[in-house]
Amino acid sequence: MATVLSVSGSPSASSRTNRLLRHLDRRLTAQGHEVIPLDVRTIPPEALLGADFKHPAIVEATELIARADGVVVATPVYKASYSGVLKALLDLLPQYALTGKTVLPLATGGSTAHVLAIDYALRPVLNSMGAAHIVQGWFTLDKDITVHEDGTLSLPATTHQALAQVVDQFSGALGRTPVLAVAS
Repeated sequence: MATVLSVSGSPSASSRTNRLLRHLDRRLTAQGHEVIPLDVRTIPPEALLGADFKHPAIVEATELIARADGVVVATPVYKASYSGVLKALLDLLPQYALTGKTVLPLATGGSTAHVLAIDYALRPVLNSMGAAHIVQGWFTLDKDITVHEDGTLSLPATTHQALAQVVDQFSGALGRTPVLAVAS
């Protein structure tokens, strides 16, 4: 099956965004994909904020993206856009780092007023980075994500079904996307 890089753009390890993403990672793993998690918050701030393209953590993130067949990008929505830590990482990746990749954008937020952040803030950046196919993304309200004391996650049935459909669509698209040549 395919290799999927699962990128959490949340600045918090215990965030609903991060937990939802890792929940979806398990679904992709169960479908036979190799899922590699990348939490942007673990990249040293001096590398991200100092735009240190040669920092080992940035080099490693770039190599992980190059190796992946598909990329899931999850972010909390702040001020109607994706997180700053995700923006910092995307800015440091090569211009066409997503060439030939299938990409699934996901977002969480506190209000339905932010539902279009995927289409109007994140999707254009992913597209400019050469993504071959950006599947339908999904926005989940924070209040719909319940994290239990044991770390398990529960979602309303309709949210669970919609997310399963989006992840399955992404899974099905992996490997079917032609690699596009990019002029140097």
